[in-house]
Amino acid sequence: MADTKTVLITGGNKGIGLELTKAFLELEYHIIVVARDFRNFAYKNEVECIEYDLTDVENIPKLVASMGKIDILINNAGVMYSLPYDNYPQEKVNSILKLNLEAPIKLIEECVKAGTTRVVNNASVAAYTGHPDIWYGMTKAALINATKSFAKLYEGKVILNAVAPSPVDTDMQKVNTPERKEAFKKSVIIGRFATAIEVAKTILWLATESPEYINGTTVDMNNGSYMR
Repeated sequence: MADTKTVLITGGNKGIGLELTKAFLELEYHIIVVARDFRNFAYKNEVECIEYDLTDVENIPKLVASMGKIDILINNAGVMYSLPYDNYPQEKVNSILKLNLEAPIKLIEECVKAGTTRVVNNASVAAYTGHPDIWYGMTKAALINATKSFAKLYEGKVILNAVAPSPVDTDMQKVNTPERKEAFKKSVIIGRFATAIEVAKTILWLATESPEYINGTTVDMNNGSYMR
């Protein structure tokens, strides 16, 4: 259909991104998924798959230019290494800065040029809590600030928001110890991680239906973890 909208989902091949891909399929969007690989991805015939390493920030303008108009951008891709600050290799610092922060910012800039009117950034409660992976926490805090800054910059022409979930039950939790996982579960009201579907539903709402007055905002999904 000529009026079919296009959504670009980074990291839309697994975890929260996969749930978003499935949700947008139900809404009959044209979906572009950008990921490093598509092994075990069951929707290759239903979405446009682009293999791309987003740490290659320099070539993101060419990437976006090849896609045509992008109505919605969801910056979902990210990484967490859970390494101590005093044993964080420089290549890991460079990688996390590029993937978690520089790439989303460059994608916002380029996608808005390509017609994007809604952006949702996947941040983290780590932005607020003094996360043990200091570089992860810093990139997510900066992404929230970028969300606010870009919303002001675009003066309502682009609706730009973020979510900041508590730890989510995805493959990313593999880097955490069992003790850390249990400690977190005790810190929230209902004693469990968020699910990928819960976060995806919130992102989907911000990307499609939320009022335009919700702009430059971060939706905290922490289940009361600040309360204890």
